[in-house]
Amino acid sequence: MPFAKAKDGTEIFFRDWGSGQPVVFSHGWPLNGDAWDGQMQWMADNGFRAIAHDRRGGGRSGQPWAGNDLDTYADDLAAVIEHLDLNDVILVGHSTGGGEVTRYIGRHGSSRVAKAVLVGAVPPLMLKTDANPEGLPMDVFDGIREGVAKDRSQFYKDLSAAFYGANRDDSTVSQGTRDEFWLWGMTVGIKGAYDCIKAFSETDLTEDLKKIDVPTLIVHGDADQIVPIVAAGDKSSKLVKDSTYKVYPGAPHGLAMVPKFAERFNKDLLEFARG
Repeated sequence: MPFAKAKDGTEIFFRDWGSGQPVVFSHGWPLNGDAWDGQMQWMADNGFRAIAHDRRGGGRSGQPWAGNDLDTYADDLAAVIEHLDLNDVILVGHSTGGGEVTRYIGRHGSSRVAKAVLVGAVPPLMLKTDANPEGLPMDVFDGIREGVAKDRSQFYKDLSAAFYGANRDDSTVSQGTRDEFWLWGMTVGIKGAYDCIKAFSETDLTEDLKKIDVPTLIVHGDADQIVPIVAAGDKSSKLVKDSTYKVYPGAPHGLAMVPKFAERFNKDLLEFARG
């Protein structure tokens, strides 16, 4: 069965397509591994082994009460990598998944890792503090918590507009894409979804970024309405020693899932993986 067992016994579901150098994808909140379908097929079609797991708390993975934090997410990623005995891995993380990848390297090192890709990723810190004035104030995240707690189904339907930039005049995002976001989000249990808000917003990953010692591609849309580029991509690109930073003009947070931008991202990902 396609499950790896976490330290606490939680089963972590994964999909494993193709053969070749492994590319392991970590998804964003509040989604599951299916959000990477387009990139998984693309990389598998081009000679890579594509693997994506569902984060604990949602999708087809277990929904434990505890462990919805970035340390445990990173350990769960390690469990998948070790279960499959992967080496020379290219880690790809979007949003919260970018935090997961960053904390994995900070916590487990890079002995199994060849390269990393951070897409619209949350590091170094999303929360506004005296030391991080570019971040978002706590009331933004309190509002997300309220939306999830009161009516997460409608909240996800509404959030999909900002996530994909569907609220922009030049948007070409389909209703199907927005519906897909809602569908994935509703596979996540409310406990995992709620706890993850604290994990992605309040975890300081500055020191983890400094520990990344493999070539890293950082991609961020300058129209990202979820993770501010000035607090994330701009800062991360300065903290990761061997990084290539690509800013996509007009791209939203979920750029890898919007056809208008996914084609460019897929080409950049493949070029980076092969380079």
